Amino acid sequence: MGRRWKRLLGEASRFLAVGGVATAVALFLFNLLLHGYWVVEPPLGNHPLWAYIIANFVGMLISYRGTRSWAFKNREPVHADGGRTAFLLINIATMAIPVALLWFSRNVLGLTDPLSDNISANVVGLGAGTAARFYLFRRWVFRHPDLAHTSSVGVVHHRQQAIDREPQ
Repeated sequence: MGRRWKRLLGEASRFLAVGGVATAVALFLFNLLLHGYWVVEPPLGNHPLWAYIIANFVGMLISYRGTRSWAFKNREPVHADGGRTAFLLINIATMAIPVALLWFSRNVLGLTDPLSDNISANVVGLGAGTAARFYLFRRWVFRHPDLAHTSSVGVVHHRQQAIDREPQ
């Protein structure tokens, strides 16, 4: 296996580990806010989309720290703010996927039980959102070290092609 593939697999596994922790926290908060379990009256029992958004915002905070300092530790952030703004915008944009599926499950299919909520938002939606975030973070937030200090689009494209042709 070549260096490029080892680097990709290392980043992907660290990214998924960080995402797993953030997801566990968000999953717990989502279900607590929406379905209550230990609370007599769930705080957001009639607001599934808000419960999902709030829970995943907390998960997003955890995810940024782990992604920045561990998953993509060998990549420089593209932006002066350490990639925070781009990270936030990408997370908000990709959060639309599970939110839309949760809305569809509840409002079109009429499924309001905890299992349906979790399958639509936290299995199908989260899987699609995670794949999109991994690609977008690598491409727009944390660049490859060889590309971190380039500013011209042409130079970046040329150097990316050189990295893609790296010997295996």
